[in-house]
Amino acid sequence: MTNGITLDAGGLIALDRNNRRIIALLERATELGLRITIPATALAQAMRSPARQARLSRLIRHVSTDLVSLNGPDATAVGLLMARTGTADIVDAHVVLCAQRTGQAVVTSDPDDLRRLDASLKLIST
Repeated sequence: MTNGITLDAGGLIALDRNNRRIIALLERATELGLRITIPATALAQAMRSPARQARLSRLIRHVSTDLVSLNGPDATAVGLLMARTGTADIVDAHVVLCAQRTGQAVVTSDPDDLRRLDASLKLIST
């Protein structure tokens, strides 16, 4: 594991669906004192009913979790990344930007999409 993990929407959905591998990964990250990054754009794709998504709601409130908004400078960086790679998914590009910035591995259900944006990312498939 790197210095933490970034979760894309697929990783968040896997957690919400009680994926034991993702739960174990998050528990291990917490034990090691690693940061967990959640791009707000990925959260928007995964969050549908906070009252019914208890695991997800707890994770975003956890002390080791960083919820990263898509602010103006990051929106520009996301646009430039999409232009450079010929892609169009804002959420994927935001996830990649967050992972690049933190040096974290990405928990994803779409490794091929993220590899198009940055072939050097460490990816953990759900």
